Amino acid sequence: MKIADESPKPISTLLKIASFRRFVSANLISATGSAMAPLALAYAVIEQGGGAGSLGLVLATNTVPTIVFLLAGGLLADRLSRSRLLFMGNLLAAGAQGALAVTVATGHATAVSIAAYGFLSGTAASFIVPAAQGAVAQIVPEQQLQQANALLRLPSNAVKVLGPVVGGVIVAASGAAWALAWDAFTFAVAAVLLLGLRLDAPLVTPGDVLSDLRAGWAGFWSRTWLWTYTAAGTVLVAAWLAGFQLLGPLVAAGQYAGARDWGLIQAAFTCGLLAGTLVCLRWKPYRLLTVAVAAGGALALPLAAMACTVPLFLVLLAAALAGIGLDVAIVAWTTAFQQRVPQAEQGRMSAFNGVGERLAIPVGYLIIALAAHSWSSQAVLLTCAGMIAAATVLNLCVPDVYRINRLTPDDQPRTTNGHRPVEQA
Repeated sequence: MKIADESPKPISTLLKIASFRRFVSANLISATGSAMAPLALAYAVIEQGGGAGSLGLVLATNTVPTIVFLLAGGLLADRLSRSRLLFMGNLLAAGAQGALAVTVATGHATAVSIAAYGFLSGTAASFIVPAAQGAVAQIVPEQQLQQANALLRLPSNAVKVLGPVVGGVIVAASGAAWALAWDAFTFAVAAVLLLGLRLDAPLVTPGDVLSDLRAGWAGFWSRTWLWTYTAAGTVLVAAWLAGFQLLGPLVAAGQYAGARDWGLIQAAFTCGLLAGTLVCLRWKPYRLLTVAVAAGGALALPLAAMACTVPLFLVLLAAALAGIGLDVAIVAWTTAFQQRVPQAEQGRMSAFNGVGERLAIPVGYLIIALAAHSWSSQAVLLTCAGMIAAATVLNLCVPDVYRINRLTPDDQPRTTNGHRPVEQA
């Protein structure tokens, strides 16, 4: 068996790359606004007299464009300069959030206007995500991609711990408009920083739009490891959304001490995310995709724990392990993707993968809608945990999962389907 290189290089070597420092700075600044935005958005709806229906409308209009326009974003990410695309996406998000902040501050906000600005923000995200995925691989040497991906997640995970608290204080003291204004400001600063990356366009001679999309789909489908991971990820996200995000607060209210204990469970999960990032800064597994698939299965743990009504400390432990597993899975998957998919295809491949996982959001709501009237919360939680476990096991049965491993310095160049020309035992 080939041994993956190598002791990890110091993080300081990554931070010596000026373009990477710029990318990390933009990510950190933007994360501070994004951590406050959901709470500010919810209270913007509440302040103008809206209820659950209005909030649902706002959340839906923010989500729908990320599904509808993500393929367009992926196509553009393979045809245009990704730094320019990131600039335009962040600038659009800054304009949408800034206009929303003004509307809320002046008392003219309605559910419809908030939803309209949310639609623009969601559209911006659909162009930012595929471009960002490929941009990292253009900036960072291949052997340091994992550390780069972990380092990029470190500030966003750290901000998740304090961001909602700070956002809550700002909203309580000054109103939702100020938190939304900060979010707009961070997008604007990130836009300026990202424009300075000056990345070249991946494709020198792109074809027409339909031909590029057909070629992208053919490339996606030819990589069994990619579409099977996407399919399993759709199941995982749907079950996690239904079980943890939606049913979790209700179960905490019925079985534990309500909001206080649910806050502790969420904090344990967030701390797990942060711990997972720290693990990925040092640990460099050779079987990247195998680790990504297996680690994602940890999301079943807190669902099963809450379904079985175990003591709170065990739920907290399960939530922390789920957080660690999720972050390890994300970093390992992102690294495998960046190493195994050619630069000229990463935008489209990322978009196809993202569409599948974003479709899980309405699927998760559908699971709750169908099951809520017939099953108990505990039964739904166990079902969701079982779905995650089954998707993980089935994905581990795909032979290609064990062929997508870390590239080492003596590996031959990757082929168009993401496999090494010769696999060594």
